Amino acid sequence: MIRAFAFLAAVMMLAGAGQARAQGFPNFFDDSRDIMGGGPGFFRPGMPSGSSPIPRTTVSFNGGYAPGTIYINTTERRLYLVLGNGQALRYGIGVGRDGFRWGGTHRISAKKEWPSWTPPAQMLRRRPDLPRHMSGGIDNPLGARAMYLGSTLYRIHGSNEPETIGQAVSSGCFRMTNEDVTDLYSRVSVGTTVVVKN
Repeated sequence: MIRAFAFLAAVMMLAGAGQARAQGFPNFFDDSRDIMGGGPGFFRPGMPSGSSPIPRTTVSFNGGYAPGTIYINTTERRLYLVLGNGQALRYGIGVGRDGFRWGGTHRISAKKEWPSWTPPAQMLRRRPDLPRHMSGGIDNPLGARAMYLGSTLYRIHGSNEPETIGQAVSSGCFRMTNEDVTDLYSRVSVGTTVVVKN
């Protein structure tokens, strides 16, 4: 009888916690937007990549950049892979929120599939509750692929939250759906020029 009562009490507590979370009470997952721009499903395992709310498409592009160049316009929240002949492949991206956007020219210095993640010191000062390291995988905030930008802390990386594409939510990185970042990853190499216009 006591065991049955204890079990019933535990079930009720779990149900209450789930209801509180659903009503918007803060928890680790809800606060994770400060990490890399994640939201409520940021670290939850098994999250699908979903398709981007901004479909990948070929567009006219006359920016004067060599074919193979990546051009990022943070105001538009779009990434362009220059194809040549006045065309580019355009992707929707998530960009840095206010105070975290930046501009400049770099090169892709490394590419990684299912990268691990170690939060930088500045981020840990803002969020001491973060894990010190996460192995690569579906619940990792860097998603399926990452392309590292020079010696900066910034990356073009995947995300399990397609609803954040087109938003200014990250700490300076450029996020794409896992589907789009995998496509871009297959088209570029280490040494590719990346131009960021803020």
